[in-house]
Amino acid sequence: MKADEFLKALEEVAEEKKIDKEYILSAMVLALTSAYKKNFVQATNVRVDINSETGEIKVFAQYIVVEKVENKLTEISLEEAQKINPKLNLGDIYEKEVTPADFGRVAAQTAKQVIIQKIKEAERESITQEFIDQEGELVTGTVNRKDNVNYYVNLGRTDAILPRSETINNEEFPTGKRIKVYLFKVEPTSKGVLLLLSRSHFGFVRRLFEREVPEIFDGTVELKAIARDAGSRTKIAVLSNKDGVDPVGTCIGPKGERINAILKELNGEKIDVVEWDKDPKVFIANALKPATVLSVDILDEKEKQALVIVSDDQLSLAIGKKGQNARLASRLTSYRIDIKTENEAEKQEENE
Repeated sequence: MKADEFLKALEEVAEEKKIDKEYILSAMVLALTSAYKKNFVQATNVRVDINSETGEIKVFAQYIVVEKVENKLTEISLEEAQKINPKLNLGDIYEKEVTPADFGRVAAQTAKQVIIQKIKEAERESITQEFIDQEGELVTGTVNRKDNVNYYVNLGRTDAILPRSETINNEEFPTGKRIKVYLFKVEPTSKGVLLLLSRSHFGFVRRLFEREVPEIFDGTVELKAIARDAGSRTKIAVLSNKDGVDPVGTCIGPKGERINAILKELNGEKIDVVEWDKDPKVFIANALKPATVLSVDILDEKEKQALVIVSDDQLSLAIGKKGQNARLASRLTSYRIDIKTENEAEKQEENE
């Protein structure tokens, strides 16, 4: 490849892939230096020069000016150096052009390798920058392919991985289907950018509410806490930042339109929307809905332990199937909740 052809090709690639030409040239200098030592003289100190205007490539052997030469490949005597250039002194570097006749072939091969490598690096960096700002956000993609472990979802410039373990109740998606997913991890690797998706992450529900409820998106209603058993039940706690706005009703929407849109995306997963309160007693009582609570006693505020009293007919509802309602309420409020009936509480007091 001629110098001008090489430079033209380099400029075209740099323009097309949006890579700085000087960035590629500096990488080529390092690669060509290594290539010269590998293919020609390994022990020589060399400097490779690429003319950014013409594309011409030259190789210069570098010699340190010394009093007595001990290594002919890297040193030159002061006497010999001053015969060439009287201005050279001890410790100076004398350069001699040693460009091999067939170095153009080596340069062409090296240029191809460097450009391919830099294109990959630049594209990886570009994709990373594009998606790093979307980490923790809801994105939409197309199922490109699938296997027994993962779905591979195309997000435009690259594919992301949706592990089957991160789906809702092992839901099945056909190839070509557009799906909403939560981008929970963006990680650059040596092979590219790893994008991990989820539909079982609690953040997926949070972002769905922000999309369906404008008042959450604009801050009128604040989503304070969320606890989720993916595919089964989710509890969210909301607070109104504006007088006259019912936070729970706002999330439910007229005739349940807003909550139904979210439920449809979650394949029937149940959602309890409760009102958050700065008073932990009130918040814990709300969190245990749909059960009706008689009283809440904070046993240890520092250790976050609470005793809840319910009537006999509300005990199973408060605890929930396999303890789910109590477990989610505990996670939502960050309190360890002990639930007892009135009779159980009275017997305990009598025994004490």
